[in-house]
Amino acid sequence: MKSESEAKLNVASEAGFGTRNPFGVMDVPDPNDEEVTRFAGGASLEGSADDENAKNWSAADNSGQHGTIEGNWSCRWNGGADPTIPGDAAHKWKQGRGQARITEERIYLLFDWNSGARQGLIDARREGPQRLVGKYINLSNPEITRPWIGRIVSEQRIDGRWTEGRLDFRR
Repeated sequence: MKSESEAKLNVASEAGFGTRNPFGVMDVPDPNDEEVTRFAGGASLEGSADDENAKNWSAADNSGQHGTIEGNWSCRWNGGADPTIPGDAAHKWKQGRGQARITEERIYLLFDWNSGARQGLIDARREGPQRLVGKYINLSNPEITRPWIGRIVSEQRIDGRWTEGRLDFRR
């Protein structure tokens, strides 16, 4: 059964004036395109105990978020330098907050960094119980889109990889 907000979203999308994603922000263009397929075919995440994302670095409040990956998360990414952050470099982690929502077969992860000044959205499909495959859009600079894969390790941890580095979520 769809929630009331999901039903409204579907009506808006079908009428041509809404978005696919449940956040009402700009949609990720072509989240299943050939670039995504190629990247997903060669990239992997093991979800191991010694992964960079295994140690809890999160500040998110995860109270009341049991049995689901939906809800609030902390996020962080590396592999690229954000020119709006003085002194930033590709190896440095950019940290922020995130939120996950599920609509039918898609998982959407809306996140921010630089104290909320910048935002991104991931639109991903499930490939089995743990693997996520999709694409990221930089909502602050929509010309930037990149393939992304994720692995749901637990309700507290989603390991993620994009073409240049990591984009992880933790509770």
